[in-house]
Amino acid sequence: MALHSLYVDLNSYFASVEQQLRPELRGRPVGVLPVMADTTCCIAASIDAKRYGIKTGTPVWQAKKLCRDVVFVQARPSTYVDIHHRIVAAVDSCTPVSAVLSIDEMACDLMGSDRDEANAIALGKQIKQAIYEQVGEVLHSSVGIAPNRFLAKTASNMQKPDGLVVIRQDELPQRLHGLRLGALTGIGRAMEQRLNQLGIHTVEQLCAASRETLRRAWGGVEGERFHAKLRGEFVASAATQRSSVGHSHVLAPEMRDPDSALAVLYRLLHKAAMRLRHYGHCAGGLGLHLHYVKGGRGLDRWSDQARFSPHADTLQFNRRLAELWQRRPPDPGPLLKVGVTLTDLVEHGQVTRDLFDPDDQHESLNSVLDEINQRYGANTLYFGGAHRGRAAAPMRIAFSHVPDLQVESDG
Repeated sequence: MALHSLYVDLNSYFASVEQQLRPELRGRPVGVLPVMADTTCCIAASIDAKRYGIKTGTPVWQAKKLCRDVVFVQARPSTYVDIHHRIVAAVDSCTPVSAVLSIDEMACDLMGSDRDEANAIALGKQIKQAIYEQVGEVLHSSVGIAPNRFLAKTASNMQKPDGLVVIRQDELPQRLHGLRLGALTGIGRAMEQRLNQLGIHTVEQLCAASRETLRRAWGGVEGERFHAKLRGEFVASAATQRSSVGHSHVLAPEMRDPDSALAVLYRLLHKAAMRLRHYGHCAGGLGLHLHYVKGGRGLDRWSDQARFSPHADTLQFNRRLAELWQRRPPDPGPLLKVGVTLTDLVEHGQVTRDLFDPDDQHESLNSVLDEINQRYGANTLYFGGAHRGRAAAPMRIAFSHVPDLQVESDG
């Protein structure tokens, strides 16, 4: 079976962008933070920082212990999105990009003579060079080449940074045996525990398991799909459906009082509502999520959910948020992180409106609000509850979501 997929994974992407744009950071251990505060953690670490054991999720205090020379910078999401599009264009100049999987990962389907190993390797090197020349010489990537996309991604993780690895059909499954179960995409902590309960503790045992065993482990057809992917078979990507839209934010120290936190929550809610309408969806649920700092005892969390007839009206969302906020228990300490999630999504065209619903009149207001903020900046018009939080909660980049700068820009 020929090679069918090439996978590009940018190394230490956020930190590498900072080093590309700020030459004084090159060669230094860099941690990228969502907010400049000792109570937060790194959302990215440079290749140099990783050599000291600093990685995504490392708290600031721990990073300082691991490396006293670590340099912290605040994240610039809109910049990372802009560079992302330039990288996609650079890869596309070599071969068509079949799928953008995240801000720093993309896949290309190999066609024709590019399925030959020598040509595929040459293409991988060409892509690396195109990124260097068209975007920046600090932006290293690891390229994986394999019979299917799953194995190509696996190959891209086998040599970092700046790797280029080929997994051939005739090497399977032995080539995978040295990997940890958790190194395979689709096997998180919970799935690894389920596999362990079935007597599967190594990748070698996983590859030897039957389709029926993996179907039982995954609880359905996804186990059969995983069985096929391990063997290099082509498996079409399963259709995905958006199930929620939300935002969260780690509060700066001066914003950890209840009034400021609530203002940030309104800001997050307004951003989520604008995205919801942009996607053409309505929401039937609103979740509020609060994380507290409690002296010497780590984080305490509280969440609650409200459900209602699906709609996309910011004014109604505001009222629901106010109700949830009033239901929270006495604060056990300063608020550290807040978040809102719009859930139970349905397409706007599938919602049946109540004949006597008085809130239909707000649709024009929401449309005008979105249009003005997209044209002139996110804080041009906003509801008063978000006033104190309008400069907080900048754009964030989730693992599988590349923000649309027109909709999610901070102005």
